[in-house]
Amino acid sequence: MIHGAILIALAALLWATTGIVAKFLFTGTELQAITLGFLRLVVALPFFYVLMRREQRDLAGTASAISLRDLTLKALIPLTALGLFQAFYQGSYLLAVDLTGAGIATLIALCLPPVLVAIMAAPLLGERPGLVTVLALIAAIMGTGMLVISDMDTSGQLRLAGILMALLAAVVYTGFTLTSRYNSAGTPVFTTAYICFLTAALILLPVVALTGGFNGLTTLEPRHWLMVAYIGVVPTCIGYVCFFSGMKTTPATLSSIIVTLEPLFVALLAWVILGEVLGVTGIAGALILTTAVIVASRSSAGKAPGTADTD
Repeated sequence: MIHGAILIALAALLWATTGIVAKFLFTGTELQAITLGFLRLVVALPFFYVLMRREQRDLAGTASAISLRDLTLKALIPLTALGLFQAFYQGSYLLAVDLTGAGIATLIALCLPPVLVAIMAAPLLGERPGLVTVLALIAAIMGTGMLVISDMDTSGQLRLAGILMALLAAVVYTGFTLTSRYNSAGTPVFTTAYICFLTAALILLPVVALTGGFNGLTTLEPRHWLMVAYIGVVPTCIGYVCFFSGMKTTPATLSSIIVTLEPLFVALLAWVILGEVLGVTGIAGALILTTAVIVASRSSAGKAPGTADTD
């Protein structure tokens, strides 16, 4: 179990580097956030294809064996929905990082969804939220508000557009989580990931083309392309493999708590590398928000299968 927990913590750390590297790209080039989201998916797709094929070979002859040709329309609908959510999440999260900071954007985008999932399970699935879940939601709202106040103090302005994008990313990720957890077609992990990422890339392609997003590629130097490749390979592919390898030997409740380290890793890296300062209010807000996530994760553990994190 310790080995699995370490792998999940490593995955959280690798995912945390996404916003840091993205911030370097946004400040050093004219690359748009939505373009980076598209490039990230394109770079990752070949790796997920290889992982999917290996997964299908390993499952050959078992009850879980399924190929792309075996997927029915009923099975493809939720997978396509996951791709749609992934496309919106990539754009909104990276844009939030660009407009605000890596730390505050990630804290809002990733800490709010677990709490929102616990609340939205009530109207969507008939699960009545308990008092603890409601209190976790209130705490999460308070923590988010404290982060916004801290950002205003440290930046000297209300970066409303970036905050709204981070909130949009949180809502979109909530939809992704609910769809993945409760409406999954039961396809294997990497088959699901490949279809999800392929769908997201196909959705983002015309958007990037129509908005002139490819024009910013001319400002990229070799070192910037290496950063793009890093985001597509290390946090996306390697992080994903570490997470699911760790999940095999780690209880769902513990893994959900360990994953909450990601936004804290981002805030720490943003402070050390980018010089982003949360301030006393922001640190308190981050701790409150993280505690709310842990409480919400524990209260919802065991009610439904765990979901795949594709950050």
